Amino acid sequence: MNTVKISVQANITADTKKVWEYYTNPEHITKWNFASDDWQCPKAANDLRVGGKYSARMEAKDGSWGFDFEAIYNEVTPQKTFTYTMPDSRKATADFEVVGNQTKLTVTFDAENENSEEMQRGGWQAILNNFKKYAEGK
Repeated sequence: MNTVKISVQANITADTKKVWEYYTNPEHITKWNFASDDWQCPKAANDLRVGGKYSARMEAKDGSWGFDFEAIYNEVTPQKTFTYTMPDSRKATADFEVVGNQTKLTVTFDAENENSEEMQRGGWQAILNNFKKYAEGK
């Protein structure tokens, strides 16, 4: 079975230390981890170590729908990269790269089979764009 990998990226005007902190600290995750303004992330937890668990609740603000996103870390290199595995065995990697006065954040994930690749790419990119807006606004 060949797994389709999808990548999204953003160049954030901030140093890698700040980008890493804002991307991985639950205090910040709850402020950006949603694709549109009618959604929210009311809670998040992150045990950022190999074997540690990440979890975040994502839901519509009107309460009409929501889900819990969970993963277990396979690899963590602070301020550089991490890889995790989701409960359905799909993997995702986040890479943090210094590019001038910016940090290029690239997230590559295994596609799932329920939604189109375009929809998945669009959703993950929208969340990453929201992160960029949050990180640059602070």
